Amino acid sequence: MREKILEIVSAFLTGAGSGFVVYLILYSTFLFLAVIVGAWTLYYKNKKRRFRNISDEKYFIPVSIIVPAYNEEVTVVDTVRSLLALDYISYEIIVVDDGSKDSTTKTLVEAFGMKKIRRPIRKQVPCKDVETIYECFDQKVPLVLIRKKNGGKADALNMGINACRYPYFICMDADSVLQADSLIKITEPVLADENVVAVGGVVRPCNDVELENGWVKKYRLPKNPIACMQVIEYDRSFLSTRILFDKFNGSLIISGAFGLFKKEAVIAVGGYDSKTMGEDMELVVDLHKYCTVNKKPYAIKYATDAVCWTQAPERLRDLMKQRKRWHLGLFQTLMKHRSMAFDFKSGPVSFISYAYFFIYEFLSPFIEAFGIIVTAIALISGLINWRFALLFTLLYALFGAMLSLTSFFARTQTAELTLSFKDVLKAMLMCLFEITFMHFVLTYVRATAFIGYRKKKLQWGRIERKKINLK
Repeated sequence: MREKILEIVSAFLTGAGSGFVVYLILYSTFLFLAVIVGAWTLYYKNKKRRFRNISDEKYFIPVSIIVPAYNEEVTVVDTVRSLLALDYISYEIIVVDDGSKDSTTKTLVEAFGMKKIRRPIRKQVPCKDVETIYECFDQKVPLVLIRKKNGGKADALNMGINACRYPYFICMDADSVLQADSLIKITEPVLADENVVAVGGVVRPCNDVELENGWVKKYRLPKNPIACMQVIEYDRSFLSTRILFDKFNGSLIISGAFGLFKKEAVIAVGGYDSKTMGEDMELVVDLHKYCTVNKKPYAIKYATDAVCWTQAPERLRDLMKQRKRWHLGLFQTLMKHRSMAFDFKSGPVSFISYAYFFIYEFLSPFIEAFGIIVTAIALISGLINWRFALLFTLLYALFGAMLSLTSFFARTQTAELTLSFKDVLKAMLMCLFEITFMHFVLTYVRATAFIGYRKKKLQWGRIERKKINLK
């Protein structure tokens, strides 16, 4: 009987270990193909940009920029000033203060000499009530500040949608800065195709980067190792899956830090869902579903050269809180739209995009934890040769590091950013730092994200803010 049990356990460990290896190989293969496609796309677009300007700057789509803010007195003025300096003609800026407890409203009013006004706002999507509206009359473009009752980020964005005057709107964070030509770049897909309902931009950490008049004056990797690791991580994420999914209209995420949306389409799906932490992803999936069900021609695009510079968390505690919210938001979105799984009507969005995010994003921390435990038991039991296990682990880590470096260098080169020799070495060290330490920390955070999540699920995530390095 004992021998039978041992045989069953041995077979289980062998099968589970083999399955884990297959999982890693499939993920590595997918990521390799995605990085190659992303790098080639960036190279091709950069080459084309050198020979001709693909955007006719005589044509501008009127755009409303919505900036939801909660306790952002440190960064919000710099963010608005950067928006006023954008290389664009027809746009408006709407800052929505979601009941901040600090001096966010007071800081803006004093900085721009804003005046209190009375203005009716039609609620086309649900949101909390307005408390006060301010407007500035002597800036380059209309600047509006709306203070409302606290309802969360999604609720603040819905207020901005109700208040905006133009057919397209951009949502961005109050701790971010748009590059000077970002509006021109992110509206290009809409000029090329009237069926485009959403466009995602590129988000890059601006920690220790010097910006002047909306352009990078001096680029360097952050001194803080946690922020520096995120630079590598962001470039890998945006270069790989987002460019690849864009090829078959399969993007499921547009970062809340920078995205363009067609107002009419967003109102049709009911705006942002204030009951989820992942309101940015949920809205994109909702647009896919709505257009597919109603048989409307549509496209959701990704603008590889529309850049938003944002602050990355520099404290481990802040990073862990951020990633916990991201993982919970992913779970909520996937569960809400689970009918998309294996839905033939959704096409590649179901069989590729939804499947990828479910298996390799949502389930990955649990699969990895299970795989590590099984592998450790198999090693102790002598079922796996330790030399083979060590060699496989080293090769897998080296492969992942090479993909990360390829993504980082491809992004910096095509963006024409100059790297010092010191930063090249730092990038290599950060890849090792991520693989040997941060990856396991964030895997643990994601795997334990559900512990007590209902208590604060609709509250704003908070991280320590610093002044943005603007000239």
